[in-house]
Amino acid sequence: MNELLIELSEISPREFFGQQNEHIELLKKYFPKLKIIARGSKIKVFGDEEMLEEFDKRFSMLMDHFGKYNKLDENTIERVLTSESEEDYNTSKESGEVLVHGVSGKAIRAQTANQRKLVELSKKNDLIFAIGPAGTGKTYTGVALAVKALKEKQVKKIILTRPAVEAGENLGFLPGDLKEKLDPYMQPLYDGLRDMIPAEKLEMFIEKGIIQIAPLAFMRGRTLDNAFVILDEAQNTTHAQMKMFLTRMGKSAKFMITGDPGQIDLPRRTISGLKEALLILKDVKGVGMVYLDDKDVIRHRLVKKIISAYKTIEHND
Repeated sequence: MNELLIELSEISPREFFGQQNEHIELLKKYFPKLKIIARGSKIKVFGDEEMLEEFDKRFSMLMDHFGKYNKLDENTIERVLTSESEEDYNTSKESGEVLVHGVSGKAIRAQTANQRKLVELSKKNDLIFAIGPAGTGKTYTGVALAVKALKEKQVKKIILTRPAVEAGENLGFLPGDLKEKLDPYMQPLYDGLRDMIPAEKLEMFIEKGIIQIAPLAFMRGRTLDNAFVILDEAQNTTHAQMKMFLTRMGKSAKFMITGDPGQIDLPRRTISGLKEALLILKDVKGVGMVYLDDKDVIRHRLVKKIISAYKTIEHND
């Protein structure tokens, strides 16, 4: 039986191994044919040579991630251990550029291969589609790119929008003024901004109109110049809404459209404006498209399993 010895020289074993060695237990689950022993700052692994080489490669990727982000969780471990290639989970420092430093100095980066592809596409195209299921970081990465553009004075304002409801009268059943009625629909956008901009500054930006968060209907008739504009939940746009939004694009503007074609809430037999736009614009120069999948899920580790389970059912229908 072959032996592999790994020593954590500049990494805190307690943080890297997790509480009660929970991260080591997860490694054992993915490498059942190996005997893994963690003591102090050392890990001894016993097994056949080929499996040890694979373990060494994956473990190095985990150490790279910890060195860069100073944290490790079950979702990250699963993503690293299940990625089909190093390109799927490339942890090199060049690929993980800091987009913005958020609240309390938190470094916000694109964390997966497709999120990094989204960042690269945004550098080369003024209109970008980010398509994928829940939890893949589409909106969050888009908001980070928008905040980065604002901080670097590439744009003068950020506009975040989503189709709130299909029938305006639905808002009447909610308490409060118009802003209070709309805020629940916009909450995911606020959440991203609060991670990246201190509360007082964010409030000032919103009051001055530097950051605008509004339902898609409010975009009609406007020309959006010098702005980073994100249309979120675009799968719930109609043909007319999507065409209206795309034709709002003004000078020095960057548009990003995010959505999940698998979660359309439109009435039956209504064509999704997102699905239609992806077909119509797929060969247009200056339009970038990236498709994220369950490898990009950065929420709770169960989200990835839920997406896979639903995929199985949908394929069998």
